Amino acid sequence: MQLFFSTRNLPVRVVRLFLGLALYGFAIALMIRGNIGASPWDVFAQGLSRTTGISFGLCTIIISGVVLLFWIPLKQWPGFGTIANAILVGIFADVGLAIIPQAQHFGLQVGSFAAGLFLLAFATALYIGAGMGPGPRDGLMTGLVRVTGRPVWLIRTAIELSVVVVGFFLGGVVGAGTAAFALCVGPLTQLTLRWLHVDLHTKRPAAMIDLGDPEPQRPLGQD
Repeated sequence: MQLFFSTRNLPVRVVRLFLGLALYGFAIALMIRGNIGASPWDVFAQGLSRTTGISFGLCTIIISGVVLLFWIPLKQWPGFGTIANAILVGIFADVGLAIIPQAQHFGLQVGSFAAGLFLLAFATALYIGAGMGPGPRDGLMTGLVRVTGRPVWLIRTAIELSVVVVGFFLGGVVGAGTAAFALCVGPLTQLTLRWLHVDLHTKRPAAMIDLGDPEPQRPLGQD
C-alpha cells in the first residue's frame, strides 16, 4: 500500500522529520570528529565556535537564525520543518560531539567522516520525505535562484565558497573531507531518496512512502 503524506499522516511525517534531524546532527558530529574537513557550512560553524568559544551546535543554531532573516527580503516562508531544522540540528550535533570521541588515527578519521557523510545523506532523505519545509540554507539558495534568475549551481557554489572561506579564516578545518563532501553528498542523497521512495519530481503536493502492501491506495481527494 502507498500512503501520500497529508494531515491524516501527520504523525508519520513528524516522526520522519525528527528522526531525520536527529540523525543529521549526529552525522555532522561524526564528520567533525573525523577532523579531515567538513561541509562548508559546518566549517563556518566550527570556525565561529573556535573564535567565540560558543559550542558548535549553538553556533549552528545562530547561523540558521541569521540565514532565516535573509528569507524576509526574499519573501520565503518557513514551514514547521524549517524551524525544527534551525533549532534541532545544532542541539543534536552538540549531543553527538559530547559522546563521539575524536578519531586519532587516519583510518579512523576517514571511517568517521565516511560514516557521517552517508548518515547525513540518509538523514536528508528522511526529513525531505516528511515534506514539512526546506532547511534554512536550502531555502536561502532557492530564494536567491528565484530572485536573481541565476542557475542553481552558480548560487549554491557562491554561497558555499563564501561560507567555507570565512570559516577557514575563523579557524574551521578545511581538508580532503570538504572536497569529498562536495563531490559525494549529491549522489548519496539521490541514492537514499530512491531507497526511501521520495520522489522530488512528483506533481503531487505531498511525498510518498511505500509500506509494502501490493494494493495501491489512491491519493486523498480521489474517490
